Amino acid sequence: MSLIEQLGLTAPIVQAPMAGVSTPAMAAAVSKAGALGSIAVGATDAAGAGRMIAETRALTDRPFNVNLFVHAAPRRDEGAEAAWLQALTPSFAAFGAAPPALLNAPYRSFADDDAMLARLVADAPAVVSFHFGLPDGERIRALKQAGCLLLATATNLDEALACKAAGVDAVVAQGWEAGGHRGMFDPDADDDRLGMAALTRLLVLRSGLPVVAAGGIMDGRGVHAALNLGAVAAQLGTAFIACDESAADAAYRAALFSDAARHTVMTCAVSGRPARCLRNRFTELGAQTTAAVPDYPVAYDAGKALNAAAKAAGEYGFGAQWAGQGAPLARSLPAADLIAALAAEMVA
Repeated sequence: MSLIEQLGLTAPIVQAPMAGVSTPAMAAAVSKAGALGSIAVGATDAAGAGRMIAETRALTDRPFNVNLFVHAAPRRDEGAEAAWLQALTPSFAAFGAAPPALLNAPYRSFADDDAMLARLVADAPAVVSFHFGLPDGERIRALKQAGCLLLATATNLDEALACKAAGVDAVVAQGWEAGGHRGMFDPDADDDRLGMAALTRLLVLRSGLPVVAAGGIMDGRGVHAALNLGAVAAQLGTAFIACDESAADAAYRAALFSDAARHTVMTCAVSGRPARCLRNRFTELGAQTTAAVPDYPVAYDAGKALNAAAKAAGEYGFGAQWAGQGAPLARSLPAADLIAALAAEMVA
């Protein structure tokens, strides 16, 4: 039985679990429309994840995906972190604020979050997906025993083969075009920057797993092209940013429909990991700053503080405005209408 049949999907489309964009309302609308909706719980704790799962289930009885961050513990370096804060000080000062005295890691990795594991085993969502790496075998076995189908992001063949060896059920082939954080297991490793088409075809032929294609796909023709490459489904994230159910704020939506959409940038400055973002004042600051960026998610602590200071002063160009290279093709629709449009375009 194929992945699509297992989940009972009528559209081979996965809504990407973009933290800060995806919501229970969006996931439920997408799933009710016949695709696979997703919520991102990597930026919350077990209690928060439980609330999000419950809220989604209150809106739909269809399967949905719960996404987790599985990043390595950040390497702490007080000197480097102080230097990064010093480099950001003029930007804070421009908004009448001071940087934090110290930085913290705002997000916990699923790799060592026993409470999150217990929550997921108890709630047993239909699909659980991993980003930034893989949890250990004990956690994977516990989720599979709970009946969860497992997905994981891969940016190259070695990562996909690791997913196969770990017992993951399907792999998301994240092309260089994709918005948001690169899912590479080791952010310090060389990145071959494989595009969606080349990576999807490579993983279809050599990973031994069903492949979900991701990166730059914005319409039904793009979904159809991914299926022609051998993918079982396509994952879209940027396409959902402007949906009614999205958590993206007005400034993010305005930036998506501005010239910035034609100039997305891969940056580490916002969070400490490579991530594709609409070009804005934060990406420009990152390009100009020579100080080393602290590890993810420690750098995010500074990034969030700077964004809060800027917004308080009426400046909205320091947000994590994640978007892929297909951003100029974005459209503003309710999520269910977007799924219907994608499905119609696939067969047009």
